Amino acid sequence: MTQEITTPVLIVGAGPVGLTMAIDLAYNGIDCMLIEKTDGHIDHPKIGTIVTRTMEFFRRWGFVEQVRTSGFPDDYKLSIVFCTALTGHQLERDDYPSTAESPIPEGTPHKRQRCPQMWLDPILQRFAGEQPAIDLRFQHTLESFTDTDGGVSATVRDEKTGEVVTVKAKYMIGCDGALSMVRTDLGIPMIGKTKINYSIGILFRCPDLLEMTQIGDIERCILVGPEGTWGNLTVIDGSKLWRLTVFGSEERFDIQNFDSEGWIKRALGRDDIPFEVITIVPWRRTELVAENYKKGHVLIAGDAAHTMSPTGGMGVNTGFGDVVDLGWKMAGTLKGWGGDHLLESYEAERRPIAVRNAAFSTHNFKTWNVPVDTSGINTPGEEGDRLRKEIGHALKENTRSDWQSWGIQLGYRYENSPICVPDGTPATPDEYTTYIPTARPGHRAPHAWLSDGRTILDLYGRDFVLLDFGAQADAASAFVAAADKAGVPLRVEAIADAEIAKLYEQPLVLVRPDGHVAWRGKDASDAAWVIDVARGAAMLEQALTA
Repeated sequence: MTQEITTPVLIVGAGPVGLTMAIDLAYNGIDCMLIEKTDGHIDHPKIGTIVTRTMEFFRRWGFVEQVRTSGFPDDYKLSIVFCTALTGHQLERDDYPSTAESPIPEGTPHKRQRCPQMWLDPILQRFAGEQPAIDLRFQHTLESFTDTDGGVSATVRDEKTGEVVTVKAKYMIGCDGALSMVRTDLGIPMIGKTKINYSIGILFRCPDLLEMTQIGDIERCILVGPEGTWGNLTVIDGSKLWRLTVFGSEERFDIQNFDSEGWIKRALGRDDIPFEVITIVPWRRTELVAENYKKGHVLIAGDAAHTMSPTGGMGVNTGFGDVVDLGWKMAGTLKGWGGDHLLESYEAERRPIAVRNAAFSTHNFKTWNVPVDTSGINTPGEEGDRLRKEIGHALKENTRSDWQSWGIQLGYRYENSPICVPDGTPATPDEYTTYIPTARPGHRAPHAWLSDGRTILDLYGRDFVLLDFGAQADAASAFVAAADKAGVPLRVEAIADAEIAKLYEQPLVLVRPDGHVAWRGKDASDAAWVIDVARGAAMLEQALTA
């Protein structure tokens, strides 16, 4: 007889998004089972940069310092170089300081952090494994599933023993990557650009690269030849590991005839620098977003819901945003205080962000295309110098949004959300490089330092928080009464700071567990209705007509 296991939530795929999905559910008091078909070892790390908003999430979950001190050298400068080869013509250099030298950006308590996936995944795996609420099982494969009125019945195979078990769950979340079986079996199509270009990533070991090329610390080299921009070299561990990405034609995508060593030598510009090829991974650059994020009792997140160019580093970081949006909604639904529309709002909020971030990532990749003819890039003398200077200047100016994407990282907002009450104020500009702090409903509640040294972001997490900046005497109590009646977890935080009050603009601000503003205003006359909207029990008229 097949063994049967019951769990509130079954998560499929224990990559970074699946692991943090389990961690966020555990953080919110929800038990879950997390299965992964591999043993969890990372042979070819794809993730490099953890953006500031994700570092805020890691702070909330309790392992931000482990990520910050994971191993990438604090004194390694993160400069960008545009060149024909590391020992060839240097077209331009965009110098950026090391993590240690970089100031904390305005509007967040954290800097971005380089933490390759070979370091990040073990941190997440260890943390998830320490949570009693998480049943983490590697080498377990989802074979099939059925969505019923009461939840999901899944067939799971233990690849080590061959044992097959039936997992009964209230909900299932597919975090199983770009080729998601969960999404495919649901029949959800991906919409967008299926082929921006072909790429092959070469992970190689070269401890002497910086010393022998004398190029200085680099985060990335954009490599340009007579045919145009043909690839980029990216630092992995700040020491000996590098990834060369070669892109172009279908012919280059032919892995059987791909000369990885030849391409590395071209990037280095010399044949006498020793290196070792570790892995070679072909992939296709796309800009795709799932048509739906939920079907019945099954939802998708991360690359299962959206794929985008890695230029800008927003792929997995968009997935972490999915996690934080979905986690509290799943918890509210399972605990009974979430309304019928709460889980439906996940797609309404997160899908537009994926479309936005994917378009930004494609934009960044296109800025790597040189806007002038590069066929004479190796021409000697003054004519060649003039052309190389022109190419380098154009690339440096065009690619700035890739490295300085504060608006993308912090400025995303849930416009027309069915669970945020608009206040009629105009939207701030949604620009790639500019972040304008605002407590307008739908936006991330802005960071500010409290008098005790904490960031105000530390107040947000498992509960709704009503910020009271000196509202009328009974206003906060009306919200407390409405929340108590609905069973919604709510805390009131009185903030006696004029500068923070000015930043948040209204005397009462209701912040959701994910740190986004649900409502703000002057009085509590509609407190019960506001609470019902925020928990997905009442529908806004705008949502019905959108």
